[in-house]
Amino acid sequence: MELNDISGMLSSDLIEWRHQLHAHPEIAYEEEWTSDFVATKLSAWGIDVTRRIAGTGLVGSLRSGASMRAIGIRADMDALPMREAGLISYRSLSADRMHACGHDGHTAMLLGAAEYLARTRNFDGIIHFIFQPAEEGRGGARKMIEEGLFSRFRCDAVFGMHNDPLLPIGTISLKAGVVSAASTRFWIYIKGHGAHASQPHEAIDPVYIGSQIVVSLQSAISRRLDPNESGVVSVSQFHAGTTGNVLPSDATLNGTIRALSNPIHAKLKSWVADIAQGVAMAHGGNATVEFIGDVPATINADGPTREFANSAIQVLGKENVRSDLPTAMTAEDFAEFAAQVPSSFAWIGQGRASLQNVPLHHPEYDFNDSLLPIGAALWIRLAEESLKFRGETGCK
Repeated sequence: MELNDISGMLSSDLIEWRHQLHAHPEIAYEEEWTSDFVATKLSAWGIDVTRRIAGTGLVGSLRSGASMRAIGIRADMDALPMREAGLISYRSLSADRMHACGHDGHTAMLLGAAEYLARTRNFDGIIHFIFQPAEEGRGGARKMIEEGLFSRFRCDAVFGMHNDPLLPIGTISLKAGVVSAASTRFWIYIKGHGAHASQPHEAIDPVYIGSQIVVSLQSAISRRLDPNESGVVSVSQFHAGTTGNVLPSDATLNGTIRALSNPIHAKLKSWVADIAQGVAMAHGGNATVEFIGDVPATINADGPTREFANSAIQVLGKENVRSDLPTAMTAEDFAEFAAQVPSSFAWIGQGRASLQNVPLHHPEYDFNDSLLPIGAALWIRLAEESLKFRGETGCK
């Protein structure tokens, strides 16, 4: 299966699908239109569809030959709660929803691969096309697993990829080991005692306490974390008070913890709680800490990563398959799949001159349509290579 083949056969459909998906963005667990769109396509191609996994999630299952070897290929479907600033003709029809991370492109690429594989069936085994809801911080992968994803759809390996606007189109970043960070959102609720701003001695000032907590969290990274380890604690929000002449009685901090190993991630969580509570207590206040949305580090297994890399070399050429790029400190919900089944996750380049300076989650972001046939071709080649006819049956 050559890239030119998929480009000629599917390019126009892929672009049309992607533009429809882009115009109908839906956030976590609200992906009803998207789920219907995907299910209708898969069913029309003779693929068995199972819906309502984690609400709006679905799996399309395709069998060919006699082997029981099974792989999963995942695409995320959700958009972000933000307003689109670009002026493209297919821009979001929702005032406060936007596909700013390219999940519309991921969905279209997997649909293209599904159509081609359903037509050709040049493989021996089972492919589960996994369309996941709620990747953007709402735990869609974990919910699919909790609702029996891998007990209902057994997979010997699972694969995923995400576009990267900073990588040139036609390249892919892929390696075994850790490929994205563990992450957690945190909220620190500080309780003090309010007073008039002219009488700070009558108050237990939560703004001052919160400021000391922020400074202490940053010093913990620089002074308590081994320099050979990678970790980030970022306080991104500080809310307190309603007027300028009153010291409030409470304040809230919000942020994220990230680390390239799960043990360091757990250690940072413990530090955040200890520091927040200790600093607040030292100044006469109180702090409670809430952690939400744990995502483990994404760890690629050796075997599936070799399979993915070999297929990528066949489609893109050896010089365009990179294994030397730094590990991303961003988190990826695919990590939940990788913690259950041997898996491999890649970053695929979509950079072009007009997009190089528009990152993911930017109001002017748009997926590069030139990547669509490349991504579909990668999935097709990977499925055909991973499920080659070997003249034998049973799991391998």
